[in-house]
This record gives sequence, C-alpha cells and structure tokens, in this order.
Amino acid sequence: MQELARVGPEVRERFVGRFGGGVLGWCDALPGLVGELAGRWGLEPVAAGGGGTSRVFRCVRRGDGARVWLKLTPDPSIAGEEAAALRVWAGRASVVALLAADTAAGALLLADVRPGTPVRQLGWTLPGVASLLRDLRSAARPAGGSGLRPLAHRIDFLFDLAERRASAAGAGSDLAGPRAAALALAADGPTGLVHGDLHPSNVLSGPGGRLVAIDPRPTWGDPDFDAVDWALEGVTDLAALRRRTDRLAALVPGLSPDRLLAWCRALSALTAAPRTHAGRGEDPETHFLARLAGLRSD
Repeated sequence: MQELARVGPEVRERFVGRFGGGVLGWCDALPGLVGELAGRWGLEPVAAGGGGTSRVFRCVRRGDGARVWLKLTPDPSIAGEEAAALRVWAGRASVVALLAADTAAGALLLADVRPGTPVRQLGWTLPGVASLLRDLRSAARPAGGSGLRPLAHRIDFLFDLAERRASAAGAGSDLAGPRAAALALAADGPTGLVHGDLHPSNVLSGPGGRLVAIDPRPTWGDPDFDAVDWALEGVTDLAALRRRTDRLAALVPGLSPDRLLAWCRALSALTAAPRTHAGRGEDPETHFLARLAGLRSD
C-alpha cells in the first residue's frame, strides 16, 4: 500500500502548479493517510490514479468485496464542496453516490459506476445528455444552506487559471471581455445547483446506458452553465451551435436557448485561448470558438 500511495515526480509537479510548494508535505504524508483511511473504512487499495486536484484509489471493500473509490485532495474545501453537492443529489441515478467522507482530511469514499467508461471515449447523444441535465437540475436548495459558493467564484477561478497558464506559456490573452460577460450572466440568472465541471470526461456510462456525473466543482447559480460543453462540442459554425442550443432547450425544461448561447460565447474563450497558444488556432473548431468569444475577427 505504501508504494501504491506514493506520489511520483510528475504528479508532484502538477500539484505544485495547482496548489503551490506547500503541497509537497501533503504528498509525503499521503501513504500514511491512505493507510489510516483504509483501516477505518475497511478498504484494500488496488490501483491509483487521479487528475489535477486529487489522487484517486480504486479499492475493494473488505466486508463485501465491493469495488469503491477513495478520493483525496490537498484542499479540504474541494472535498467539502463536492460532498455537499453529492448529498444534495443523493439518490439520483445520474450522479455518483457518496458513501462516506472526512472532509477535514480531504477524503471522500465514492460508489463504483459500472461499466464506468468516460463518455469522451464512447460518444454521446443529445437525448442522453438532456436526461442527465434534467436530473441535475431537479435538486432543490437545502433550507439551511450548504456552504457552496456562488457561480461567480467558479468563473473567476477558471479565468484566473487560464490567464496564469497563458502567462506561464509566454502567451498573452485578453480575456477581460469574456470574463465580464460570464460574470454578468452569473449575476442575473436563475439559481440552482451547478455541477461546474460537466464535460464528457467527467461523465461515465452507467447501468442501462444512463450517463452518470462525477467530479463536480459545485456552486449555486445558473444551471444552464452545465450545458455549455455539450453545446459547443464539435461545433464549427454559429448555425450548428444555434441548432444545438435550441434542441437542448426543447429537451430540458427551464433551459434557455438564448442564455445558453450567451454562456457559450463567454466561456468559449477558455477553450479557444489555450488551443491557440498550443498552435491549433487554424483548427476549424478552435477558429470558430475564438471568433465566438471575440478573440479574433477573421
């Protein structure tokens, strides 16, 4: 278990870029934390992975042999916000189930999703996505609140991150206009529980072909925000985007095609800018996204 939980150089570098140099102490202590949680929750870790903010361990639960997932992040607030959202969505088949949490330790125990293949690898249909969006939008805000922050906080984080990455790459990006447009949308829209990072890599194939959302970065705000990646995916002209937004609005009660199109205009910059910096500016999709965001006029 000690070797499995050890954080290698590549992951350490990624975490330092996200959390700062202080995260290295957390990396050093992670094997001990995994061992303590495995003992407490009756787990046998068998594989390790993770993304930009967490380490995730596939585990076998000793009591019944079930496959479960132990997720650990250096930032307890990330774990706390994810746990809060998953509790609001509890019982919905379209969202991964939270089995246990120690948010002070940045730890979540999550149910398995079978077959669990990311939708990015499988492809998807608008009716399937619409079913997922309807399920996510059905959550009511708890009377006592949940501690989740407003959508504007998520927007500022995403644009700050994009600007830092552009600066690190030695590239300039004028994202002030798209940021202002996104913040204006967040300020005057409807309010619901927003997943905040709902793209095809964060949605898995579940039982019976149902789409299951994982890894939320949740906020309270306009739920149309969650439809943006699905509206923009693979689109290379405005007419096709309008057809996509109209179709989603017809399938998802309460979704506004005009607001979704406005969200697409504002947030397309977050995809177009890094692709352009990477030399993909003339790719048809990137070219369209840059024009949509107002980053180029040709």
